Amino acid sequence: MEKIFEYMPPEWLKIKYRGKTIQELLEMPMDEIVKLLPARARRSLKRGLSEEKKKLLEKVLEARKALEEGKKIVIKTHIRDMIILPMMVGLTFSVYNGKEYVTFTVSPEMIGHYLGEYSITTKKVEHGEPGLKATRSSLFVAMK
Repeated sequence: MEKIFEYMPPEWLKIKYRGKTIQELLEMPMDEIVKLLPARARRSLKRGLSEEKKKLLEKVLEARKALEEGKKIVIKTHIRDMIILPMMVGLTFSVYNGKEYVTFTVSPEMIGHYLGEYSITTKKVEHGEPGLKATRSSLFVAMK
């Protein structure tokens, strides 16, 4: 397990999740990790993983091996409801938001959250002025 820390920034090694360090979380069996997660994530994982989520976990394991060898792989996915697990820390994901892929690197603070939380689907609405970038009905503005 020492190879894992070669590609993690040193400040990540100090961070704890529910009193456990990243190294302890990576060495724990999945049943113990599930007990530490919030209720919604715990229930979701206890019910089992779908085929798509299992394939994503296989990609995560392959990406971890590649990262240990020094290669950086970006995992592209549409699966927004996958819970971030300790084995995903340090990996880069591109999650689809309905229009494009949003890329981010998983940090220890993200454990227990969903991938979709970091790929925002809506953006701020910015309205133009009347007459500029407007529809045809508001093209003509009355004089003051």
